[in-house]
Amino acid sequence: MQQLLLIGAGHAHALVLEAFAQQPASDISITVVSDSPLAAYSGSIPAWLAGECALRDTQIDVAALSQRANARLILSPASSINTQARYVALANGLRVNFDVASFNIGSTLTPPKQLGESLPKLLAMRPLSSLHQRWQALQHDVSHLPSDGAQRVVGVGGGAAGCETLMSVLAQLRQQHPDINWQGHLLSAAKELLPDAGRLPRWLTKRALSKAGITVHCEQRGETLVEDGITTQDGKRIDANIVLWATGAVGHSWLAGTALPLDQHGFIRVDNTLEVTGQPNIFAAGDCAAFTPALPNAGVYAVRMGPHLADNLRRACHGEPLAPWQPPKRVLALIGTGGGRAIASRGAMGFSGRWVWQWKRRIDARFIARFNPPFEG
Repeated sequence: MQQLLLIGAGHAHALVLEAFAQQPASDISITVVSDSPLAAYSGSIPAWLAGECALRDTQIDVAALSQRANARLILSPASSINTQARYVALANGLRVNFDVASFNIGSTLTPPKQLGESLPKLLAMRPLSSLHQRWQALQHDVSHLPSDGAQRVVGVGGGAAGCETLMSVLAQLRQQHPDINWQGHLLSAAKELLPDAGRLPRWLTKRALSKAGITVHCEQRGETLVEDGITTQDGKRIDANIVLWATGAVGHSWLAGTALPLDQHGFIRVDNTLEVTGQPNIFAAGDCAAFTPALPNAGVYAVRMGPHLADNLRRACHGEPLAPWQPPKRVLALIGTGGGRAIASRGAMGFSGRWVWQWKRRIDARFIARFNPPFEG
């Protein structure tokens, strides 16, 4: 009996569990370690931030999915791995042995430096697994703000996630607290927003930010929270009451103490089979994996990796040769802009409108529903 250990319950591992539920392997025993029985689906986060759906509508039921795959679920995150003795230590003190292991634990971020008192309220967008706690805490603070005042919300990060989360958060804050004048600003370290997108999607995003009343500051890298503001790399100070931090994705800190090969951002280096470089029968997928050439930190890549990862994990358990994975040259990106609208981007093509948002909502709902029990009360 081969012991297969899935570390984390990200999008790729949801697809691995689905594959083993549909095609069981009697000679493979599966264990999943996760910090929660529910896993956030990144595609639905903007709708939740904008107040257009409940938190539960954004979550994959890892417990039910594990049960379908006849997998044991242990609710404790991993804290270290011994690649020689072939075991993972968990935060709750348990050790789990494995023959084949796979990482799908997402990423975290490097928080800004903080200097002084009366600092802006900070909402870090990663790790996703605890975003709901940070967002609810911020909403609680906002509920105690006086009426008829002004609040400056500064988003740091000019990628798709940074643009999307700022517009979504502002949409809900304006709806819930219309008596406050909500002002939006976005800092991007790059010369332009969405540097990996085509010209038309970039233009559509700029237009959406402008319609949302958000001022964009390009070539401004946010660095330090100071009293009632944030400073940039060149010493410029921007007033801020709330800061959304959506930049600087890095690997989880505990990985640095392992024998796993990491890149400069702390992500696990993998070969084109998704096997960890120099570590036979250990795999990684999604944001925590450093693929060559580098892939953007986007959930769509984890989803694309999932079925292939499942196949290669099965092959590894059976001692069969692994198959290479070829990432797609172009992927469809659907960016929520708040107010029930979204942008579709694929290469140089781009579309926007309410119909794109409804299309995105249907895609996201279908993806989550495929893993969850059909009737949840």
